[in-house]
Amino acid sequence: MTPHINAAPNSFAETVLLPGDPLRAKYIAENYLENAELVTDVRNMFGYTGTYKGKRISVMGHGMGIPSASIYFHELIKEYGVKNLIRIGSCGGVADDVHVRDIVVATGAGTASITNRTRFAGYDYAAVPHFQLLKTCSDIAQEQQIAVHFGNIFTNDLFYGCDDNLLPALQNMNILGVEMETSALFAIAAESRVKALSILTVSDHIVTGEETTAQERETTFDNMMLLAFETAIRA
Repeated sequence: MTPHINAAPNSFAETVLLPGDPLRAKYIAENYLENAELVTDVRNMFGYTGTYKGKRISVMGHGMGIPSASIYFHELIKEYGVKNLIRIGSCGGVADDVHVRDIVVATGAGTASITNRTRFAGYDYAAVPHFQLLKTCSDIAQEQQIAVHFGNIFTNDLFYGCDDNLLPALQNMNILGVEMETSALFAIAAESRVKALSILTVSDHIVTGEETTAQERETTFDNMMLLAFETAIRA
């Protein structure tokens, strides 16, 4: 056990799906996993392990922002031997051709956070997913005919009070969406020699003002979950 995860040894599968919201983890476990068992509940950050199409899979919340998420990424890898981490979360849309409820798969993640520079001797780190997971995800999207945007996203520390110059810069560099955890996930996974991927559903659009409700974000992202689970069982 760790200070933040009270699961017994071997409670997690080698592949874990990681939503930010612990209630989304609960919803996923109850609706997508067979024989789902609650394995950790410290601070109500729920984690479950069950099976999907006969393969052992876990799902666990990681909270909001890099500091919270990094704790769970680190402990799952170092203390529980997790080998494949797939973030399944929400993002704010930026690009003109990205709309609410669209799926975005991050092929890279810029960031306003200094955490990756801290890990990388003060230099900029190219935070990218593991190619095998990315390729598998792309193949499944084509097989299942799920429309997906593949491209760069931006991981921000601030939810409110962003620099006025940020949005024009994101648009200029063709950033698809903004969220708060992926760049750290990619860096921690690379440092630990494990695989990571980030699959996101656009919950709102920063430019147009389109948005979904909290209940919709918790329960209606079925295509994202299908894509994540199918990728997970081939990981």
